[in-house]
Amino acid sequence: MLRTPAVSRGSLLARVPRSARLLTAAQFSTAAVASNSISTSAGFPRFLPSPTSFACRPQQRLLATFAKEDSFNIPVIDFFALVDPAAAPAQIDETSRKVAEAFKTSGFIYLKNHGIPQEQLKMTFDKSAEFFKLPIDIKDRLAWKDPRANRGYVSEGRERVTQATSAEEIAALREKNPDYKESMEIGNEFDPIHKNEWPEESEVPEFRATMLAFRKAADQLHLKVLKSIAIGLGLDAEYFEDKCNQEWHTLRLLHYPSVHVDKLKVEGSARAGEHSDYGSITLLFQDMVGGLEVQNPHTKEWIPAPPIEGTIVVNVGDLLSRWSNDELRSTVHRVKAPRTLKPTDTMTPARYSIAFFCNPNEHQLIETLPTAKGPSKYESVLAGDYLEKRLSETYA
Repeated sequence: MLRTPAVSRGSLLARVPRSARLLTAAQFSTAAVASNSISTSAGFPRFLPSPTSFACRPQQRLLATFAKEDSFNIPVIDFFALVDPAAAPAQIDETSRKVAEAFKTSGFIYLKNHGIPQEQLKMTFDKSAEFFKLPIDIKDRLAWKDPRANRGYVSEGRERVTQATSAEEIAALREKNPDYKESMEIGNEFDPIHKNEWPEESEVPEFRATMLAFRKAADQLHLKVLKSIAIGLGLDAEYFEDKCNQEWHTLRLLHYPSVHVDKLKVEGSARAGEHSDYGSITLLFQDMVGGLEVQNPHTKEWIPAPPIEGTIVVNVGDLLSRWSNDELRSTVHRVKAPRTLKPTDTMTPARYSIAFFCNPNEHQLIETLPTAKGPSKYESVLAGDYLEKRLSETYA
């Protein structure tokens, strides 16, 4: 089997060319892969910050952790060693070190050679697009109902992701600046209590089978990422296996309809508001439209994380950050209009993405990892209780 050369430590810190500021999304992807990172620091190319003011912001959650230095780097990491059963231990250790190092600093990485076939990704995106084209009355029949179940269709404007802390504050933000997106949430098919909401087979043929197969593939990848994190932190390689093996995850299909650019220029508005994710890690699969932005925790500058062909984005969630006593960083991000829009463009293109929100087992007690540094910052909490609280605050 042919192997892709491992990414060297030096190349992880390679600079994105200054000309990349003016590239199209496709050209930027090529430049980013070549440099193996998207960076901002003294001497590194900086993307123009969003004009969004940082005054008058809602109170921030403490679980989105913050840094002490000025450098910020989203590396492209070759994950082949964790996917290949024949990989040498030294290769696995080196890849794991890179993953853990990146999650300690930026909290975000791109993974290439992740093992999910391109054909499967295309089929999943195709079926997602078919679903969102259904009449609204059919989609509303499958509506999201309960934060513990966290399943079903979420219409545009119903969810407002944010770092605000109270249900009342979130409701006010939802009323003023709703998220310009719709989604479909798919949970564990074998849950004895909570059942998934599925369209009829005649409405979207092969939708159910496609999504269940993709859930399984994403779950297997998530366990490999957790294995790399465990090794990188000095834990036993299988430390997270029995704590995250019940597939208590959410597969979220996302559609961002075309919207007038003026709506996204309003203070506080976004296709998806600034937020950190709730669980352990998130696997993000996105089309080539772009719009994802990550907040540099040192400068509060918004850095675009454009799609890079052949990669997926992986980021740390609040529960894993809490589990690690904040050694791993849960970083705030959002979805705005893509920065590749021309000044004459009045409408944003429609955008599709698929987020696989990975969670520990429902009854897993989240308490400080044995390798964590310093005294525990957080009380122990059951994963299910924590996630239910966060979700109940988010939805109308």
